[in-house]
Amino acid sequence: MTSSELWDQATAERYDAGETEMSSAAVLEPTLAFLADLAGDGRALEFAIGTGRVGVPLRERGVPVVGIELSEHMAAVLRRKLDEDALPLAIGDMATTVVPGEFALVYLVYNTISNLLTQEEQVECFRNAARHLAPGGRFVIELSVPPLRFLPPGQVAVPFDVSERHLGFDTFDLVEQILVSHHVTREDDGRYRRGDSRHRYAWPAELDLMARIAGLELERRVADWDGAPFTEDSTKHVSVWRKSA
Repeated sequence: MTSSELWDQATAERYDAGETEMSSAAVLEPTLAFLADLAGDGRALEFAIGTGRVGVPLRERGVPVVGIELSEHMAAVLRRKLDEDALPLAIGDMATTVVPGEFALVYLVYNTISNLLTQEEQVECFRNAARHLAPGGRFVIELSVPPLRFLPPGQVAVPFDVSERHLGFDTFDLVEQILVSHHVTREDDGRYRRGDSRHRYAWPAELDLMARIAGLELERRVADWDGAPFTEDSTKHVSVWRKSA
């Protein structure tokens, strides 16, 4: 068990309904095209595959996908979509769990490396990716850039969503590099549900050092799955590291 918070059954059951925008064609199509291009004729391994938002349609696109997922409840939702023969799945953490075989691509999307709450565990995640990669294979991470430029002196909170049904804001521990995402969501019956989750944020340069420790070299960094240039104003990045051939 790592420091990642374990998602329970209630969270798993409502996850897909809460991520309709991230599951839309506008978001998924460039994501799938990017990943399928890197996988080529090889296999892909998704760390923290969750309910299969990306892994299931990538498999349906023709890429053989294997998943690792910490939460048995999230895995159970995925298993309703595809069986073990179509998409093999191992229950375990992404920093240490090993599955058989080599892969052309290992990927980790939607800020999920931040679920590992220590630098040591994030380094081990890179090492685990390198362990699974065939020579010349790639490790891909999608991660937000820490929004610390929005913090004036004395402020520790940054809103990221203020809408009719949802209020979301992050609070920051600048010493430990921990942010807590707070959510207040209005349910269909008019009641409000409050929740929070902890994450360890990391800068792109820190990830590059983790990659180097694991024997990987940065090949490309872009601002999104469409391949827009990464600049000082980018709010997230998609980074690709390569294992030497």
